[in-house]
Amino acid sequence: MLSRVCRSGSPSFTYRLLPWVQSTTLSRSCRVQPSAIRHVRSWSNIPFITVPLSRTHGKSFAHRSELKHAKRIVVKLGSAVVTRGDECGLALGRLASIVEQVSVLQNQGREMMLVTSGAVAFGKQRLRHEILLSQSVRQALHSGQNQLKEMAIPVLEARACAAAGQSGLMALYEAMFTQYSICAAQILVTNLDFHDEQKRRNLNGTLHELLRMNIVPIVNTNDAVVPPAEPNSDLQGVNVISVKDNDSLAARLAVEMKTDLLIVLSDVEGLFDNPPGSDDAKLIDIFYPGDQQSVTFGTKSRVGMGGMEAKVKAALWALQGGTSVVIANGTHPKVSGHVITDIVEGKKVGTFFSEVKPAGPTVEQQGEMARSGGRMLATLEPEQRAEIIHHLADLLTDQRDEILLANKKDLEEAEGRLAAPLLKRLSLSTSKLNSLAIGLRQIAASSQDSVGRVLRRTRIAKDLELEQVTVPIGVLLVIFESRPDCLPQVAALAIASGNGLLLKGGKEASHSNRILHLLTQEALSIHGIKEAVQLVNTREEVEDLCRLDKMIDLIIPRGSSQLVRNIQKAAKGIPVMGHSEGICHMYVDSEASVDKVTRLVRDSKCEYPAACNALETLLIHRDLLRTPLFDQIIDMLRVEQVKIHAGPKFASYLTFSPSEVKSLRTEYGDLELCIEVVDSVQEAIDHIHKYGSSHTDVIVTENEKTAEFFLQHVDSACVFWNASTRFSDGYRFGLGAEVGISTSRIHARGPVGLEGLLTTKWLLRGQDHVVSDFSEHGSLKYLHENLPVPQRNTN
Repeated sequence: MLSRVCRSGSPSFTYRLLPWVQSTTLSRSCRVQPSAIRHVRSWSNIPFITVPLSRTHGKSFAHRSELKHAKRIVVKLGSAVVTRGDECGLALGRLASIVEQVSVLQNQGREMMLVTSGAVAFGKQRLRHEILLSQSVRQALHSGQNQLKEMAIPVLEARACAAAGQSGLMALYEAMFTQYSICAAQILVTNLDFHDEQKRRNLNGTLHELLRMNIVPIVNTNDAVVPPAEPNSDLQGVNVISVKDNDSLAARLAVEMKTDLLIVLSDVEGLFDNPPGSDDAKLIDIFYPGDQQSVTFGTKSRVGMGGMEAKVKAALWALQGGTSVVIANGTHPKVSGHVITDIVEGKKVGTFFSEVKPAGPTVEQQGEMARSGGRMLATLEPEQRAEIIHHLADLLTDQRDEILLANKKDLEEAEGRLAAPLLKRLSLSTSKLNSLAIGLRQIAASSQDSVGRVLRRTRIAKDLELEQVTVPIGVLLVIFESRPDCLPQVAALAIASGNGLLLKGGKEASHSNRILHLLTQEALSIHGIKEAVQLVNTREEVEDLCRLDKMIDLIIPRGSSQLVRNIQKAAKGIPVMGHSEGICHMYVDSEASVDKVTRLVRDSKCEYPAACNALETLLIHRDLLRTPLFDQIIDMLRVEQVKIHAGPKFASYLTFSPSEVKSLRTEYGDLELCIEVVDSVQEAIDHIHKYGSSHTDVIVTENEKTAEFFLQHVDSACVFWNASTRFSDGYRFGLGAEVGISTSRIHARGPVGLEGLLTTKWLLRGQDHVVSDFSEHGSLKYLHENLPVPQRNTN
């Protein structure tokens, strides 16, 4: 029986290892802070730590999103992860990061185990150092420094390196885990420990006891004594697996301990369908049993015993035993600092092994279908694209009852879960569907010459002519919340512009989105391209979708400011078009019309307060305070039950003021409004530039000179004179519909309709022209003549 008392400057506790801990080599670090202890129970005065499991082990997780429920986790660190590039010594920074992540998960109440390589590399470093030191000092001095650097180092036997490196490797782990008040224990195993029944029970008991005491077991093959692996003896079935490398060890350990998740870290991003680095290699997001024939394996890693094929075999063996598996990159400096925690959070990292195949295509397959379908859309005649959109408009009215029934289900399920403004966005009605149909027909009419329109023609030289023409952007990803009416609008714009489309709607509108997408595909089917518009129904997280930079060309978020900010932050290498906030201002000038002001303020604030183009801040010229006009504004807001927040200057003029605003940069999205006082039109402009979001800003005045000054100097996407902020909309602008409102300064700004979904390409037509003909001594000269452009059809 082993007994040990731990002390760390605070009350100590004693733990004991039971009598059956006898055949396994064991060492550990002893510092445990009481704050790290989960629950302490006592049986016969033997305290130990227990962590209740959150799930019953049986089947592996079917989806990545379920990995956050993993309680017991094995992390396998490959040799390439643990060792430096020269294979002599450990990658200390990488190891420290891994230990930190394991410690974070351990302190969340999970049970973590490590299977680690590195003893051979660490031992090789120590032995090389010892050999150099053992050389004769006289010989070293006599031979000179250069010769000393080139002194031959004998080939070091791996078992000797392992024997020399094990203690140092464990000491390093102990020191690192101690920084997080976590104990670690080393266990060295061989194949016999799994195949000898008594030793197998001893090993199992030791591991369970360590986990109950909140200790992280660090497991490795005992490479100092382990015999060579027997060929063709591993992975023959769920009950037979030889421990020939740490991949098979990790799989065997995971199944033996009924582990929820096995994370295998290597030096590649995951499993590829072809050797990584080859032109056609694609990372496999999810791998299913039986897919081995679709994978071509390359050579093994620069270090270690196993290659990717060994990892896949071990992963499938563990999966068959009920353990979920993820193979990921643990060496990349940009991801290694959070790769383990990202996997546990369910993020799309590496290759996830699953036994449950989805009913439909993966999001990667949907992206490919959207790309292919979009290219076919772009080749259709304009009349054919318009015909698809007209058919979709007809379906919206013809299938009105089915659409409203599906929407009713969404509203019933959302009742009590969504705020009133979001419920209003979610709701569809006959009038909304009729307006949608009208808007779609406008899009169809405006799409006649959208794709392939010539913007510029230039004669470069004789018989060498250049054209700039409009083309689709490619594949759009539109992410929207609580707005099922967004789906047909965006789909029609994508069809008109020849773009492939991926749609990701909120789950609160799932029934409505499903039927609207089916109707869209029905309309596309009249020309055999139903797959150009895809609705993502899988459990893909928005953050994971934003990483598909090889499949998506533009992301357009439609939803809350928080959603837009999250997408802008998550997008990796993909442009995002949209606005994060709609802080719209209205400045009431000293020369404003009494009759106009209350109508404009009411419409801008009260007509639809949840819209991004609703009024949020009302700026009033100081001369209007305590005038009948000001009183009329306040009375109207009271009648409309608008809660008023006073800006700092406005509050200073009042004896009893409304609640002072917490921030002048607030989008309320409800019947709330900030009122602030300014001394001039210039001060109003300065306020808008400081606190606005460059969305939509309005001046109310009868002075044309003042109005023009405001229109020219306010740097926002939409600037109005004597008009409601609510006009900032693609449909009201005559664009038919919009994919969103952009406040960026590149490509498109304001309500983005059909034109904003197009880019250009250059077409050059020549007759055997070469650049050398235009050199100083060449026979040709550049003309650069502007040629007439075909007139755009505006009918």
